[in-house]
Amino acid sequence: MIGLIQRVSEASVNVAGNTVGAIGPGILILLGVEKDDTQAEVEKLANKLCNYRIFSDADGKMNLNIRQVEGSVLVVSQFTLVADTSRGNRPGFSRGAPPALGNALYEAFIAQLESMEIPVASGQFGADMQVQLINDGPVTFHIQV
Repeated sequence: MIGLIQRVSEASVNVAGNTVGAIGPGILILLGVEKDDTQAEVEKLANKLCNYRIFSDADGKMNLNIRQVEGSVLVVSQFTLVADTSRGNRPGFSRGAPPALGNALYEAFIAQLESMEIPVASGQFGADMQVQLINDGPVTFHIQV
């Protein structure tokens, strides 16, 4: 499971011209699910996301996590994160989870964050989405569990 996380001032996701998810300050996570992922990876990534210290404290150092700043998380499925780009000029997607598993683990990830009392908004699995964000920093990290 791969998460590309970005600290944002705000972010939203639109499907067919309608906003389906939006947050203020917090984290946008683009979530890639691999074919061998399980609930264990869901839990590891959710815990990492909730405890990752990427927000500034009073001294301007990244010492605070999403809970400490009372931020929100916008979760957007992004199967292209699991692409094999090691050869040629066309990405391969054989590492990606089949749609049913990908959707199940995407939904499980959202539920895991909600169970940790993190305000969560989300995109729509499998949809053509337009994501808008104001990257705060910019601060972006690639997390793989």
